[in-house]
Amino acid sequence: MVPESWLAERCGAVEMSGVRKLFELGKSLKDPINLSIGQPHFDVPEPVKAAAKAAIGAGHNGYTVTQGIPELLAAMRADVQARFPGQERDVLVTSGTSGGLLLALLATVNPGDEVITADPYFVAYPNLVATVGGTLVTIDTYPDFRLDLNKLEAAISPRTKAVLLSTPSNPTGAVIDAATQKQLAELCRARGVLLVSDEIYRTFHYDTPPLSPATHDPNVLVVEGFGKTYGMTGWRLGWAHGPKRLIQEMAKFQQFTYVCAPSMVQHAGVAAMNFDVSGIVADYRRKRDLMVSALRDDYEFARPGGAFYLFPKVPHGTATEFVTRAIQHNLLVIPGGTFSKRDTHLRISYAATDETLARGIDVLQKLARG
Repeated sequence: MVPESWLAERCGAVEMSGVRKLFELGKSLKDPINLSIGQPHFDVPEPVKAAAKAAIGAGHNGYTVTQGIPELLAAMRADVQARFPGQERDVLVTSGTSGGLLLALLATVNPGDEVITADPYFVAYPNLVATVGGTLVTIDTYPDFRLDLNKLEAAISPRTKAVLLSTPSNPTGAVIDAATQKQLAELCRARGVLLVSDEIYRTFHYDTPPLSPATHDPNVLVVEGFGKTYGMTGWRLGWAHGPKRLIQEMAKFQQFTYVCAPSMVQHAGVAAMNFDVSGIVADYRRKRDLMVSALRDDYEFARPGGAFYLFPKVPHGTATEFVTRAIQHNLLVIPGGTFSKRDTHLRISYAATDETLARGIDVLQKLARG
């Protein structure tokens, strides 16, 4: 047995993901109705697969330069210049979006510094901040999950180093509207606080074009990913773009941690950036509308504007109790306490086949009415 004295204090500050616990539980159920994991149900597009295979066959299997292969960096810079004309933004290829977020925190947050985020929040945020010795400060966004800038400004203290937000949000699917994004960027700039915009679900905007607070300030750090957009979550490919000095410091930490993103996956990333995913996005918009229509009479929720999650309030009891009952009906969903200080809601992922969604809807309706 490992003596407790061997373990760093940060081990106690980082908890096992509740999402992963459900993932493991799902393996033990027979034919579960799995609406728990934020894993796209579609396969990696064939041109992207072919590019990865070709890269392996061509011998692109060694280390790459830390910042990323030239072809992918060029494609990313072109994309950034098109979306943020006139801004001087540098880019970095990362080992997934989570890798990019950790590098950002390593480069900016000192022990004792505070990082502000919205509640509900992505499950990794408290643990990533704890890993670097920071303190997570949350601002409540219930019941409609809209960002209240007055609450955010009130939460800023002399110890605040960064504001970290996802839009569209995991777990709520909420999108920060254009006017609020502009005010958010202006507030962070005025208060000298770094704004980190987690945009892994950027492609999945259903009611508006993709939005980013970086439109209003070149110093906003944006972290994006390929996993959700192209169904390649296990390939671990992400990227970050923002002010050159910050990107350089993140690259330095990557050199001595992840070293580089997987080489063959970077070559596949070039093909991915040229692949049209509008059909996939349209299909997920349809699934969003299907879930909203089927559950709105039985559950209270804010209509999600993006990502692929619904975050309804449970009709009775706590979310943990509700999820326990759902498991008894072979349905896997995530209790909201995994993403929040409240245990009143649950996260439903509609990244699933229509058949699976229909089975899930049937169980959810019965649980609400039972």
